Amino acid sequence: MINHENALNLLNSTSTTEILENLLNLSKLDDTNNGNKGNKGNSKTITYSKNAFIPVCTWCRNICGYCTFREENYTLLTKEQMKETLREADKYNCHEALFTFGENVDENPKIMEELNKMGYNNIIEYLYDIEEWCLNNTDLLPHTNCGILTYEELKTLREVNASMGLMLENSSSRLCKTIAHKDSIGKLPKTRIEMMENAGKLKIPFTTGILIGIGETKEELINSIFEINRINEKYGNIQEVIIQNFRAKKGIPMENYPEPTPIEILKTIILSRMILKDISVQVPPNLNKETGQLLLLAGIDDWGGVSPITKDFVNPEAPWPEIEELEMFSRELGYKLVERLPVYEKYINNEWLDDRLFKKIQDIKRKK
Repeated sequence: MINHENALNLLNSTSTTEILENLLNLSKLDDTNNGNKGNKGNSKTITYSKNAFIPVCTWCRNICGYCTFREENYTLLTKEQMKETLREADKYNCHEALFTFGENVDENPKIMEELNKMGYNNIIEYLYDIEEWCLNNTDLLPHTNCGILTYEELKTLREVNASMGLMLENSSSRLCKTIAHKDSIGKLPKTRIEMMENAGKLKIPFTTGILIGIGETKEELINSIFEINRINEKYGNIQEVIIQNFRAKKGIPMENYPEPTPIEILKTIILSRMILKDISVQVPPNLNKETGQLLLLAGIDDWGGVSPITKDFVNPEAPWPEIEELEMFSRELGYKLVERLPVYEKYINNEWLDDRLFKKIQDIKRKK
């Protein structure tokens, strides 16, 4: 594995030859073993998940300098609204229901009042109910990403989720004093790392990632990738890592901050693949519409969730590409675009999944 010193040299490198040599070495590895897919020869694949994005509630206790998802005048979706979207997604043969809401929404008394009127004691009970309905009435598998959850909350939601997620973003506590996270208590790295480790203890297949371009140093970026790898080496639960680039949006505190360059993103992907050897590396195609195809050269092996019916509510200004467009992009570089489930194949067993989820996945596979 690459060490910290060599990793820093790579990120600081301005040598075209050095960057291309690293790309060539990774490409040779792919040709031998096709990354972590286990395919032999030149049969290269890149995956995606056909999903429906369900923004359960748009309030959040965190006020991040780059976020447009949080709304003070929040929306709390009704169960019928969510069911309508899930039914529609089922018609489009989607298999992932991405449930998300702001962190610790129970702290908002107005939200709690609404939940109590509907007969729920908290947002987790509400979420569990709709996710159970999703499992029983559609062929979509829930994947929850809603900020910090306790061990007990993770344990409860494990029963109805094929996988779960939380972006680490960065492992540096220094960023909690910057414009990015100074008003976001939930972005304390130790809290996020604790949740990722709890998910590992509970055998929950997990998605995480880093956010680049929010004021981190190169050393902090490197440490964040190594931290994710440390957790996975201990628990084996990290199924994919998202390399997400900051995008400036009108009206956010960081509106005038520079976005990371394509070369910064490229070198971060190269570095991630060197460190995270048995973990899938994903880049959101809607945030890299102009350069995403070129990032295939670095060996990313997943495009993440793409929805035919809902927008990306976290990045509403960036529409999803059409699946046919992704297929064309992938094919031009010799990749076959393959749909996957929200849980990766190596986790589809009784060790990692609740029994009813395991059986549900077998039913879905028989229908495909």
